[in-house]
Amino acid sequence: MKQRIFILLTAIALGVTTFSGKPGGSPNPDPSVTTVSISFSGAFALYPLVQTWAAEYNKTHPDIRFDIQAGGAGKGLTDCLAGAVDVGMFSRELTDAEKAKGVWTLALCRDAVLPTYNAKNANAKSIQIRGVKRAEFNSIFADHTITTWEQLLGTTSKSPHKINVYTRADAAGAADSWAAFFGKKQENLKGLGVSGDPGVADAVRKDLNAIGYNNTLFVYDPKTGKKLPGIDVVPIDVNGNGTIDPDENFYDNLRIFLKAVNDGKYPSPPARNLYFITKGKTNNKDILDFFKWVLTDGQQFVSVAGYVALPKGTVQDQIKKLGK
Repeated sequence: MKQRIFILLTAIALGVTTFSGKPGGSPNPDPSVTTVSISFSGAFALYPLVQTWAAEYNKTHPDIRFDIQAGGAGKGLTDCLAGAVDVGMFSRELTDAEKAKGVWTLALCRDAVLPTYNAKNANAKSIQIRGVKRAEFNSIFADHTITTWEQLLGTTSKSPHKINVYTRADAAGAADSWAAFFGKKQENLKGLGVSGDPGVADAVRKDLNAIGYNNTLFVYDPKTGKKLPGIDVVPIDVNGNGTIDPDENFYDNLRIFLKAVNDGKYPSPPARNLYFITKGKTNNKDILDFFKWVLTDGQQFVSVAGYVALPKGTVQDQIKKLGK
């Protein structure tokens, strides 16, 4: 068991996983049984859940081999359109131009992007009490008219602490969803570019004055529900009254936060749907069977893995799309 946990943790860090129900991924001992490969590429946000789904699906479908790579939603879209993978993992809404290329989508679940900072920030207590308004996030991440923590909090210091902004260097659904929260796009975000969700989280942990943004499961441990070491959430002052009210204070653990996303208390964006995408609707029966399993039996793993389930009506609409 310890070895399996180590392998999974290593895979998450590398963003590459291969699953097969056969021992050691060895060739099928029965030559009459054909192994089928399904490849995925894309959003870090969806990567942990697809790993879970693949492992569970292999228990009843051992002849399916899953190759899963995390590289950001932009890479997933590019790989999908180029035919480099069967399925893209996607974490934002498609643009009209992308829809015009014939991209087919299947909604799966919801998660959110969270603003993050170093847990040992010298102003942590004030940040937690006051929170940050939508317009202030725009001033930090896009306009750069707020450049120190003291300027943000309205305090003075002989040695002000510069806000070091980290953003995604790769085309990322997380970046687009975060920028959309204050009416901007990923290309409007300024700061030091870092590749991948793990990269941004690591940069925030190493820099006492950092601010960044991360997908939910790079902030919280899905098993314990606690925040991961060294990183904390910048609470959003949703109503803009200059303080975090009780109904805005839902960041202590993952379950409380996901309930806030489900109840609509956490704004959308940066909460968003997560998708599988293909270049046109696939006719591959093995892929369609896996999609149907994800929307039926696979839904039991959504909340356990740290995501928010879609409303039942929305799930039924997605199942109907598979049959059309």
